[in-house]
Amino acid sequence: MPLSITWPDIAIRLVGAVIAGLLIGLNRSEHGHVAGLRTTTLVSLAACVAMIQVNLLLPLAGKASSSFIVMDLMRLPLGILSGMGFIGAGAIVRRDNFIVGVTTAAAMWFVTVIGLCFGGGQIALGFVGLLLGMSVLAGLKFFEDRMKQDQLGKLLIVSDPSGPAESEIRSILERAGFGIVSTALAISQATSHQELTCNVEWRANTFQSQVPESVHSLARRSGVIRLEWTPQAR
Repeated sequence: MPLSITWPDIAIRLVGAVIAGLLIGLNRSEHGHVAGLRTTTLVSLAACVAMIQVNLLLPLAGKASSSFIVMDLMRLPLGILSGMGFIGAGAIVRRDNFIVGVTTAAAMWFVTVIGLCFGGGQIALGFVGLLLGMSVLAGLKFFEDRMKQDQLGKLLIVSDPSGPAESEIRSILERAGFGIVSTALAISQATSHQELTCNVEWRANTFQSQVPESVHSLARRSGVIRLEWTPQAR
């Protein structure tokens, strides 16, 4: 970070931080995620202004250049990063069986660091970091959506005595590629209905959110009174 800066230097840093926030925010907004254009731009700009403030408040009068080695100039940016950690933690939410907001928290933290780079005068590092960050958000999303990942689900089947037995249900699921993690069975003496719960796992692409055909086939079996299929988070 240079010891003295001029208004053209400040303008370059502010413009770089705004560009970084806009590009990251545009990627977020296009995919319908929170922390879009305004949020990421404000975060990047605020971090940049904080670093510029550190630079402007740096006392120069009567000090040799070697004296700055003992000054802790990073207290303000480190405090900013700590504050962004709390905001990022608040963005991570568990909704039913799914956890959302992890990428949002990471994006907010990343934009803060990029803003600090621009504010500290590390223009080249800021643009390189921005390029890498955009590559991660846009490029890896393509591969991530096409990767086969371990999925978890819960299958609940309520059937009468004419319905499929537990062994038959297990056989159907295993032939369809499901691994059975655990099962639970409840039988009603009053109605002779049995309630079988199977926790299963399988591998599939993340965008394959449709109910498996084997589950539909079980629902069509005679004797099946009720069937529930619930995907779960790992």
